[in-house]
Amino acid sequence: MQSRRIKIMDREIGEGCPCYIIAEMSANHAGDFSRAIEIIHVAKEAGADCIKIQTYTPDTMTINCDKKYFHIDGGTWKGENLYSLYQKANTPWEWHGRLKEEAQRVGIDFLSTPFDKSAVDFLEELGVEFYKIASFEIVDIPLIKYIASKKKPIIMSTGMATLAEIEEAVETIKAQGNDNFCLLKCSSAYPAVPEQMNLKTITHLKDTFNVPVGLSDHSLGSISAIMAVAMGASIIEKHFCLSRRIKNPDSSFSMEPDEFRKMVEDVRAAEKSIGKVSYSISENEAVSRSHRRSIFVVKDIKKGEVFTEENIKVIRPADGLEPKYFEQVLNRKASEDIERGTPLKWTMIG
Repeated sequence: MQSRRIKIMDREIGEGCPCYIIAEMSANHAGDFSRAIEIIHVAKEAGADCIKIQTYTPDTMTINCDKKYFHIDGGTWKGENLYSLYQKANTPWEWHGRLKEEAQRVGIDFLSTPFDKSAVDFLEELGVEFYKIASFEIVDIPLIKYIASKKKPIIMSTGMATLAEIEEAVETIKAQGNDNFCLLKCSSAYPAVPEQMNLKTITHLKDTFNVPVGLSDHSLGSISAIMAVAMGASIIEKHFCLSRRIKNPDSSFSMEPDEFRKMVEDVRAAEKSIGKVSYSISENEAVSRSHRRSIFVVKDIKKGEVFTEENIKVIRPADGLEPKYFEQVLNRKASEDIERGTPLKWTMIG
């Protein structure tokens, strides 16, 4: 049976493990290598476990053609030609080795999304430890088969995919003898809107495929990420930039460092809040228990006097008999003199 944990290098990801948080650099370097280096450092400082880039060139993504098929008619990139968009957004391959080295130096994992076989071969030469498969490529079965054949961990996004398409991609990975993979729920809109996030799918994906499931989150803010963690997400991926004022194809839906840091803090707090199934009394709750209600004497009572609703009451704090005994005590007699404000005990009842 497939495990609900995967292992990436020396770290396990999945049920019972801390959420793995990926900062997606994508095009946010805006063509500046020094900015790409800075993003790695700032992402680490903001609490990311991993920095992710994308490995492609305009020519590995599409062709340089001005026919209508290659124009984007809506959304964030409306009016763009695909080839020119990828020219603006790609991360030069000559940067990859130095970015990987810098990530290793600062202590953050390095991940990339290859978009064709040549990118996989290039990343293999770099010695990458694991791969990301993008939502748009979930139907590229030959590419998925090639990535899976490398026998390295895979994180696969499922945006736009039908359940049948996800099943086919999953079976393709398994057929290569690779069971070390997980899935990400994703709404492939830029930005995604809350009413289209459908985070309940996280639970369904986990139950259907019995693998760790996370969220590739293109929505604005951190509420979807935090909710996803509460619903069992083991991975959160968010686009990360130094500033949205640095314009590039991904800046409008990317998180700035302070926002990302706050999201990480909230995710970690959510993890603590989720905890485990428990009916034991915590240390802090034990203090509060002392302020529960119990039976107290509220008027001076003489020995032999009958307990009534006028001289005993159920009030706070919890030092007396439990409230459930109140009716049993009524009409019985006091075995001693009892002052007002005394918690009632069995020894006081005749």
